[in-house]
Amino acid sequence: MRVAISGASGFVANALKQKFPDFVVIERKDDVEAITHKLKDVYAVFNLAGAPIAAKWDEAYKKVLWESRIETTKKLVAAINQSDVEHFISTSAVGIYPSNVPCDEQTLKLSEDFLGHLALAWEREAQKCTKRTTILRFGVVLGEGGALEKMLPAFRMFLGGIIGDGRMITSWIDIDDLVSIYAFVLEKKLEGILNATAPQPLTNYHFTKILGNVLHRPTFVPVPSFIIKMLFGEGSTVLLESKEAYPKALLTQGFVFAYPNLESSLRKILA
Repeated sequence: MRVAISGASGFVANALKQKFPDFVVIERKDDVEAITHKLKDVYAVFNLAGAPIAAKWDEAYKKVLWESRIETTKKLVAAINQSDVEHFISTSAVGIYPSNVPCDEQTLKLSEDFLGHLALAWEREAQKCTKRTTILRFGVVLGEGGALEKMLPAFRMFLGGIIGDGRMITSWIDIDDLVSIYAFVLEKKLEGILNATAPQPLTNYHFTKILGNVLHRPTFVPVPSFIIKMLFGEGSTVLLESKEAYPKALLTQGFVFAYPNLESSLRKILA
């Protein structure tokens, strides 16, 4: 099965390349004509394009976040709609959900902040695709790279600790389970919106304590919320807002998580 991948240099894309070795790369500079040419003999397109969310947001960077997702998706959809591609799997984020409430795919209320508006606009562009379309709302993806790679140095230097009061909930997923979700979606020909999150979200306090335990490191150096706000500006919402999402649709379809709890995931990654 040949697939096409946008955002192909990223952490998730690199894992998908191992599972789907027959791939072509869609580059941000490609226009609709170039993308259409690349889609010859492609069965599925994985849309992972987008500038990193975990960064300091000013107005200029918010424009980069928007254009790297929305404009790329517009071009992809235009090309797919005139191709023989059968399945389009696009990306979104649990940041689309409101904070501090449990959410699944049937939750209608959405976040009113920038990240919520960005995710909604991204999904709406993907839904203009006339082929079978699936949108995966990612939680924090854990593996050898990505968010965990940024956390580890502080913990290994005995400087790990909770963020703020530690009560915000993190929805996460192991990279191996995420890759398996792509294969499951293709095999089952699933459409619509799916939460790509582990079934056991947890507070930052518990996340921090479990990571410290796996690393055999103490976690007594808290990071005040104001420090995160100084470093990331409006982008601090990614770290400070509580997003409690559950993969109800995947579980209903019979997907089995290899790493449903954080400790099993971290012990595998950090072995």
